[in-house]
Amino acid sequence: MTDYASSGVHLDEAAAAKKRIADAARSTFGPRVLTDVGHFGGFFALGDGPEAEVLVASTDGVGTKLLLGVQLGSCGGLGRDLVHHCINDILMCGALPLFFLDYMAFGRLDPDLAAELAESLAAACREHGVALIGGETAEMPGLYAPGHFDLAGTIVGTVRRDRVLDGSRVREGDVLLGLASNGLHTNGYSLVRCVFAGEISDGSLKSLQLSDGRSLADALLEPHRCYLSSLHALLDNPALHALAHVTGGGLEENTSRVIPRPLRIEINYQSWERPEIFRLIQEKGGVPEAEMRRVLNLGIGVVAVVERAHADEIAGELRARGKQVTLIGRVTA
Repeated sequence: MTDYASSGVHLDEAAAAKKRIADAARSTFGPRVLTDVGHFGGFFALGDGPEAEVLVASTDGVGTKLLLGVQLGSCGGLGRDLVHHCINDILMCGALPLFFLDYMAFGRLDPDLAAELAESLAAACREHGVALIGGETAEMPGLYAPGHFDLAGTIVGTVRRDRVLDGSRVREGDVLLGLASNGLHTNGYSLVRCVFAGEISDGSLKSLQLSDGRSLADALLEPHRCYLSSLHALLDNPALHALAHVTGGGLEENTSRVIPRPLRIEINYQSWERPEIFRLIQEKGGVPEAEMRRVLNLGIGVVAVVERAHADEIAGELRARGKQVTLIGRVTA
């Protein structure tokens, strides 16, 4: 049996650490900070009126998907992973992206790899109208093993104060629409590397094929899907009450971040067909179902919390844009 702790990630300890970090952050808040720590982005108001602009910022990394890319000699999509992840996070707040800054750190700077990562970042930014305005490239021998590096980024976007999505609109009876992911996105890779350790070391990950013809390596390195073009037109729809990006913590933990107490969510995990890659991870690693739900997105990349009366209309709009959408649950008292 494989779980996150056996792969070296301890979620309970991380939760305790984040609580202490949040306490430190709150001590700096002033009246222009509109939300507490724990949302998908931080809100900083530039004015007081309902039409005043609010800056929304988020910082993230690619996690140990970086290490899998190094092990497989395929790092070209990692910049796109990072930009898409960050765009999705502020999109959950109703914000559209303005600019991005990256951070690359190497044990020994590899100019070719740095350029490959930079072009991957820039390509994703160009595609979504985001300015890549700077960042930091560092060489830190001794901190990173030879051939290894880290990649992180910060994104800033904007939304009108009266159009912020912060979960305050959510009501009992709202339903949860799940937008399909295109794989693991950027979460759960410590578990995955543990499950497929043998196949990674002997190189067979590149030869093993899924039923759609892709190699297992290509499926695991598929770049994180960006939902900006799908959701942009829906942000002004009053029937859209909240959005949740399904990252570390799975469907329940991430969706609960935008559900005000004492409301709760109920998710029907049988309402959509779980993609083959997730079934393979569970069977190969003997991963318990509870751990699968806690660690991986299981085929749902974003959850839209919508008014029940308009759920079919919103789902239809998303399907018209080519997105796979499923009714996966509801908000309850």
